[in-house]
Amino acid sequence: MVSLRIIILLILSTALFSQQPFGKISLPLGKVELSTTSNKWTRAKPNQPVFEGNIIRTQAKSRCEITLTGGGKVRIGENSELELNEVDVKPMSKNFNANLKKGNVWVSAKAAFGEKKNIAVRTPTAVAAIRGTKYRAKAGDDESSVLVYDGKVDVNQAKNYIEERKEKRKGMAPKNTPFKLGPVEEIKAPTQVAGPYEITLEEWITLAEGMQINVRKDGKYSMFEFDQAADGDLDFVKWNKEQDAKQ
Repeated sequence: MVSLRIIILLILSTALFSQQPFGKISLPLGKVELSTTSNKWTRAKPNQPVFEGNIIRTQAKSRCEITLTGGGKVRIGENSELELNEVDVKPMSKNFNANLKKGNVWVSAKAAFGEKKNIAVRTPTAVAAIRGTKYRAKAGDDESSVLVYDGKVDVNQAKNYIEERKEKRKGMAPKNTPFKLGPVEEIKAPTQVAGPYEITLEEWITLAEGMQINVRKDGKYSMFEFDQAADGDLDFVKWNKEQDAKQ
């Protein structure tokens, strides 16, 4: 019986240490909860490490900041839920993959000189991936939005992204293979598609600073230059800009 307990403890310890640290909860505000692989929800604590497979959720009037391993921030708005899927951290290459099930998330991460930093956040209808910039994603079952505040963001349908990941796994790629984008069509200046939701997003496109894209569950999208003054009045946006200014 004692030997069995020792074996179980060794298995659990091995599983824990094999997980790569996604980062740590640097600022839980209000009611922020964390779910581990055991599906138990516990109150999130300051400086608590978070790993692949963890889920973080916030209640009303609550927020959470995650400091990524190797630098960068991901901040979760109220009534939101973010699943930490995959992470691959190396000295000059850092890749993060998360699933925003509902609510808002703000990503602020700049790559160091010579460093490659990819952060992909998937919503029910779209996925946004960056290489050192700032953006906000809002998840909805029928439509999701991505707004770019600094740099550029690559966006695609969530369905296309999932299929792309499945194809890569079929090639017997190791679990922590760095996330790479497929072909990207770059949009160099804020523009709006000819008629909202008349075009289906089939491939990766790049959004420039000041642009917003709304992607519906049928794959059709609307892309335009958003009102930065009005957006800047939103409490969540104000708070994130204040936090970024402290860095």
